[in-house]
Amino acid sequence: MANFIKFIGAGLGFAMGGPLGALLGMFVGSMFDGDTKTVHTVNGRPGGRSTGRGDFMFSLTVLATAMMKADGKITRSELNYVKAFLIQNFGKEATNQALAIIKELSTKEIQLKGVCAQIRENMPMPLRLQLLYFLFGIAQADGEVCAAEIRLIEEIARDLGIPASTYESIKSMYYKAVDSAYTILEITPNATDEEVKKAYRKMAVANHPDKVGYLGEDVRKAADEKFAAINAAYEKIKKQRGMI
Repeated sequence: MANFIKFIGAGLGFAMGGPLGALLGMFVGSMFDGDTKTVHTVNGRPGGRSTGRGDFMFSLTVLATAMMKADGKITRSELNYVKAFLIQNFGKEATNQALAIIKELSTKEIQLKGVCAQIRENMPMPLRLQLLYFLFGIAQADGEVCAAEIRLIEEIARDLGIPASTYESIKSMYYKAVDSAYTILEITPNATDEEVKKAYRKMAVANHPDKVGYLGEDVRKAADEKFAAINAAYEKIKKQRGMI
């Protein structure tokens, strides 16, 4: 129980209530030989505090579990992919706790729309974007993002309140189409040079690592990688156009 508290408990805020709180209660209850445990809301509602590291990591773990369950079963290869992904981004100790949560929730029904609605109402957009980045990373762990995974991620993105253009931007970071650099910046090849610059500035502000850095170095590191992809897309367009 001490490890669980270290992993999530100290950083929980809005996830103590709502659909996420119900799932958390199932997991905590399982640690006490099936005894029922109540996870209380903050100030009587799901929200009440800013998003903590625990909120972010638990949200990610629940969404990852839902993704793996999408085809009706969780395979060993999927677990290995997720384990490798989590270790790379969060470390071994946090990964062990996340896998324990995944194991428990794999047999439970996840009200995905409710979970996404709770996240949307309580988590700022920069963090929601990071969740989407992580989900694409998990889906691509085996070297290919299948159609079923794309459909689920698209549904999650919509329920998280992420604009369609932003979803396509993130998707383009994993699908290198001819015009992917433009899609990453949420513009078309017909955009003027000034529109390209404006789009880059907008994306740079929305995805700057400083907006998520308070959740820890591992989350910031992942944000740095996506910020680098945005910069790379901009530099590619500038080079193609001869922009200064």
